[in-house]
Amino acid sequence: MNTEFEGKVMLITGAAQGIGERVAELAAARGARLALVDRSPIIQSLRERLSAFAEVIAIEADLEQFEGAEQAAERTHKAFGRIDILVNNVGGTIWTKPFEHYEPKEVEAEIRRSLFPTLWCCRAVLPYMLKKKKGAIVNVSSIATRSVNRVPYGAAKGGVNALTACLAFENGERGIRINAVAPGGTEAPPRRIPRNTSRLGRKDKAWYQEIVDQTVSSTLMKRYGTLDEQAEAILFLASDRSSYITGTVLPVGGGDQG
Repeated sequence: MNTEFEGKVMLITGAAQGIGERVAELAAARGARLALVDRSPIIQSLRERLSAFAEVIAIEADLEQFEGAEQAAERTHKAFGRIDILVNNVGGTIWTKPFEHYEPKEVEAEIRRSLFPTLWCCRAVLPYMLKKKKGAIVNVSSIATRSVNRVPYGAAKGGVNALTACLAFENGERGIRINAVAPGGTEAPPRRIPRNTSRLGRKDKAWYQEIVDQTVSSTLMKRYGTLDEQAEAILFLASDRSSYITGTVLPVGGGDQG
């Protein structure tokens, strides 16, 4: 039995579905004590399922605001007395189209969704880790920093890469490791709560298909990855197996370096 996270407290954001959900499932099976954070109440069903064999709390919070991140960190620390690992998984493309078709409010919404939750959660959790002089943060970035039809999302994830490097420089000698995983295209079940609830027209679908085609053609393996392939990379960087790795953005895109 793999117990590499036995006793460690892991805070996972965007945990209700997709990559975050799979990270939570695997971490729980390996002994982690979990704080699952998401803005959606469906996070409670994951808590109920994992509570059968792990110590888990679920926190509903809007991480696009610092107050939400601060609340999540405070509640996690109050429940467990420590925060050993932070996995920043919130983010995702809301609209897919050439940049000239984005409205200014859409650009701002993409940045708020895919940059600020990671920025705010790092700010909220770091003080707890610094008191212990030990901790690991894994930010989920994206191969889409070099892609088509999602410039604002790519810009936000480029910001995630930059904050990962800068925080690693600041905190390397203080016992905190900060790394990022940059997933490529990933096969996942349909989202239970879609990021974009607007009705997609023929042009929208064509633009999205351009993303799929470009993503596959840019990989050396010519396929999408699996949830397990993404989650295992995240958990590697969260674990003591990567104890001499910090400031790194690890592409997990079948050879596409992003």
